[in-house]
Amino acid sequence: MISLPGTEALSPDSIVWLSRSVTALVGLFVTMLAYRGFRRNDAPKMRSLALGIGLLTTGVFLTVTVADFAGAGTGVILLARGLVTVTGLCVVLVALLYQ
Repeated sequence: MISLPGTEALSPDSIVWLSRSVTALVGLFVTMLAYRGFRRNDAPKMRSLALGIGLLTTGVFLTVTVADFAGAGTGVILLARGLVTVTGLCVVLVALLYQ
């Protein structure tokens, strides 16, 4: 494998962590925009949408990070990630269908 100068710090783990971090930050930004829309228009649908997007992006990142630092196994991390993802999707579904 050819290695470029200065790329020694780009291990697969650091690339995964970086991509998760960027996803969480962009998701947090979208969540803040949706929440601002809720505050401006007093629309409960926007509040639920903000919560769902926050769970799907930043919530998953925080869950995986905390579980990983706590020393949880891969199965536990995947279970926790799946539960947070399903919860976020359900909140978005409620926002789109029922509010």
